[in-house]
Amino acid sequence: MVCKHPDIQEKIAQEVREATNLKDNSSIDELADNLTEETLSKMQYLVAALTETSRLYPAVPLNAKVCSSDDTWPDGFSVKKGDIVGYHAYGMGRMKYIWGDDAEEFRPERWLDENGLVQQESSFKLIVFSAGPRICVGKEFAYREMMIFSAVLLGSYILKLRDENKVANYRTKFTHHIDGGLYVQASPRFANASSLRRYMP
Repeated sequence: MVCKHPDIQEKIAQEVREATNLKDNSSIDELADNLTEETLSKMQYLVAALTETSRLYPAVPLNAKVCSSDDTWPDGFSVKKGDIVGYHAYGMGRMKYIWGDDAEEFRPERWLDENGLVQQESSFKLIVFSAGPRICVGKEFAYREMMIFSAVLLGSYILKLRDENKVANYRTKFTHHIDGGLYVQASPRFANASSLRRYMP
């Protein structure tokens, strides 16, 4: 998404540099060393962009739950104990009924209030981490991991798709996979940006 929307990529990079209070000639190591709880809490636009990406491309596109007891839903539909109820997080993230007429647009601003702070939606609306008593216990850890990795990459590198015309096709499995991978070129944002290899497994 940030490759397809370079203006958003730049906005995130600027926020990262401002939050860490680093100069443009700071190295990637200095940037990584300055990612604290305090600096990460200032990266509201980054959180919004990650949330918007998760809405459109949830890591787990399909999921299901087993009813532990008979129940009647608010709309009057009844389920029985043992019934399996499936839901399609990928499809729900694109439903105009839920998200409005711009549901298929990548727009991080939908997650920000008038002060530029992240406003969370109900987890039953944004179902990518499940909801209620079955919400993912690793949700906060996942956000921290995504934020740190994204801040280091976007704060230090300009990312572009190797082939801007190639369409990313997905293979639906338990988790979302891009068929054939997604090839991206990373160019140092500043002269002092060191090798990416140090941060890659």
